[in-house]
Amino acid sequence: MIAISNTVQLADNEVELVAIRAQGAGGQNVNKVSSAIHLRFDIQASSLPEFYKENLLALKDKRITKDGVIVIKAQQHRTQELNREDAIERLVELIKSVAVVQKIRRETKPTRSSKLKRLESKTQRSQVKQRRAKVTGIE
Repeated sequence: MIAISNTVQLADNEVELVAIRAQGAGGQNVNKVSSAIHLRFDIQASSLPEFYKENLLALKDKRITKDGVIVIKAQQHRTQELNREDAIERLVELIKSVAVVQKIRRETKPTRSSKLKRLESKTQRSQVKQRRAKVTGIE
C-alpha cells in the first residue's frame, strides 16, 4: 500500500512499475543493467476519491497524458530500488500537491492613512527637488 494521507491509500497493483535501461553516460553499467524505472498510473481507473481525480486531470503537467495516465521516469540513482522509491515518492508528491486548496485572493484597497502618507512623501520629495533648482531673478 502507498500512503497518500491518513485516509487515502493506493493499492500496489494500481501503479505499474517497469524497469528500463537508463539514458546518458555511465559506462558499462548503463549498457548492462536496467536500473531506471518507468512508473505509469491511470488516474481514471484508480481508487482515488473524485476530488483528487478531477484536480489531477485539470493539472497542466507534462507528466500527465491526454488519456489521464501519469508517467514518471526515475533514473537518477544507480540502483533499481532507489529509483523505484524515487518514482513512487514523486507520484505521492504530485497527488498531495492537488489536495492543497488554494486561497481565494480578494482585492484590497489602500487605507486612507497610507494614501495620505504617499501623497505627503511625494510633496516632500518635490520640495527637495525644487530647492536644488537654479535660483533665478536675484542680481
